[in-house]
Amino acid sequence: MGQFRMPSFLHDVFGEKQSVGSILTILLFGGVLTAALYYRFPELTDHVPVWRSALAFLLIFDVFAGCIANFTASTSNFYAERKTNRIVFIGIHVHIVLVALLLDVDIWYSLGIWAYTIIGASIVNALIGKHSQLFVAGLLFSVGLGCMPMLPGITPYMLIIGLLFLMKVLFSFAVDHYGKAKHKIGEGT
Repeated sequence: MGQFRMPSFLHDVFGEKQSVGSILTILLFGGVLTAALYYRFPELTDHVPVWRSALAFLLIFDVFAGCIANFTASTSNFYAERKTNRIVFIGIHVHIVLVALLLDVDIWYSLGIWAYTIIGASIVNALIGKHSQLFVAGLLFSVGLGCMPMLPGITPYMLIIGLLFLMKVLFSFAVDHYGKAKHKIGEGT
């Protein structure tokens, strides 16, 4: 499929150009997984006002869709060329904490997952242009994947959200998957 030029207000989500197929896949993945999470765990909205549930689901959708969007060449390359945008993007990702607050569950676990993810993403981001970046990202991601399910008493739906939050920010986003930043660094030398 051909590339579709994205409006500038969507560059932070999809990059500058994105195929219709990629856009549909990203939105479908985020929407279907969010709906499946609610279908499987309807209790996650028990005793929560509708506005809080709606906001939590919007954030959950953003986490799920962002996992896939950040793997596209367009989004990865957009941030590879904009170091400041990448740092800001990592810094503003408090989704997991907001979801826990909105749903009134697992706040301490969500703070721990958030801190690990942001620290790990910052380390991975600092390695842009280095051959070790992907290895370190894979290591940190694997540690998170291995440890999160061992958290005693974490609700299954927050575990799913936490794992995909970790993937979105630490591995999908912080890694320069297509080497665009490496090429930019090499151009200056």
